[in-house]
Amino acid sequence: MPQTTVSIRMDDSLKKDFDNICNELGMTMSTAVIMLAKKMSREKRLPFDVSIDPVYNEQTQAVLYETLHGIGLSKAYDTIDEVREALHAEDQVS
Repeated sequence: MPQTTVSIRMDDSLKKDFDNICNELGMTMSTAVIMLAKKMSREKRLPFDVSIDPVYNEQTQAVLYETLHGIGLSKAYDTIDEVREALHAEDQVS
């Protein structure tokens, strides 16, 4: 099977750490990246969780829950005219 070269840029210290870990595992960095690519191709996803700060995740999950359950949402409108009327009414109250 024909092969191709993939070039990536990363922080020098990250590369050194990655290389050291790969060596400890008895593989090259190329082998590790190929393993990642094969697993992602097979599973059609990242093979690990990707997340942001846990506090942010909890807030995001709460907002998603509320949104999915219709909690705290504003009224739905069927037409742009209804939206304009509502906006106009809010302007009158303010």
